[in-house]
Amino acid sequence: MKIVCAPDSFKGSVTAAQAAAAMAAGARQVFPEAEIVELPFADGGEGTLDALMAAWDREPQSVTTVDALGRSTQARYGLSPDGRTAVIEAAEANGLPQVADVPLQPLRADTYGVGLIARHVMTAGAEEILLCIGGSATTDGGTGILRALGAEFLDQNDAPTPPGGAGLGRISRADLAGVDPRARQVRWRIAVDVDNPLTGERGAAAVFGPQKGATQEDVTELDAGLSQLASVLADVTGVPVEEYRNAEGFGAAGGIPLALVSLLGAEVVPGSTMVADAVGLEDVLAEADLVLTGEGRFDSQSLGGKVVDAVASRAPESSGVVVIAGAVELSPAQCLAAGITAAFSIAPGAATLEELQSGAAQLIEDTAAHACSLFVLR
Repeated sequence: MKIVCAPDSFKGSVTAAQAAAAMAAGARQVFPEAEIVELPFADGGEGTLDALMAAWDREPQSVTTVDALGRSTQARYGLSPDGRTAVIEAAEANGLPQVADVPLQPLRADTYGVGLIARHVMTAGAEEILLCIGGSATTDGGTGILRALGAEFLDQNDAPTPPGGAGLGRISRADLAGVDPRARQVRWRIAVDVDNPLTGERGAAAVFGPQKGATQEDVTELDAGLSQLASVLADVTGVPVEEYRNAEGFGAAGGIPLALVSLLGAEVVPGSTMVADAVGLEDVLAEADLVLTGEGRFDSQSLGGKVVDAVASRAPESSGVVVIAGAVELSPAQCLAAGITAAFSIAPGAATLEELQSGAAQLIEDTAAHACSLFVLR
């Protein structure tokens, strides 16, 4: 018998690796002789680096870079066992937590530090970069990354424009002569879990700017700046500017996909798809009799390309798929329609969130054992 444990993290409680280990421990109570595979999973957002490192049995490495305000900081990144694939969580450099000690500066914050990490992993020999871009403090269209890789963004007088969103509206042309040639040779895959366009009422500035400290005036300036950047880059590539302004997912993380897709040929992919490919999910699930997956809250969003959806959609039709979660908000009918056999909450009864979080690992193990016991009866 083969059992695969492929959960997301339970935010605020356990990492994906800890959740997978707890599920495996519960499964062993019922099926001690089974082949049990632990596969920590993620959807391309927070925790993806840790999940991939656990799946690959590797430790994250660190490099000196700068945060969204240009201050020196340490950032983690990961390399696959063969060293050919690098995993970067952009928020390690341009994330909101890194600048939480000072007032937010939405017009100044930029992605230069992310580009420094990318330059480092290319020097280390990476041929592919998996870039996870959630949790950013920036709205610069990815120009900071390109600057770190050698590009210059110039105003109408051929003077360099200021970093961050404040300089976007002044950009008249992009000088790409100094771009590190390796940046065009590596394969870039950007994990995106939103479908927001670059500009407009659902764009990067309007939707995500306020959480980065942007006032309504800032939002207007940032949106206009991103539109101007799209126009400049459209002139470089020959792509109609509206394709950049309206492309699904280009509004993620302050428009990071814009510069990377237009100038470096990056691919924008659903985060769970990127992670599934990186860990060989379909191969791991092959011939599985039972698949255990889960996350902190199992609701309708879970079926929109998140971890549970990615796992369930790739599981063999003959296998049982069980979701273990802190809270289960879908009906049995909704689960079955999504290819999920059953879903169980780890709550043993009335409990506070703090109680569930503090005892999450043991509760996940216990719930996995209950689920496996029921599977015996099939």
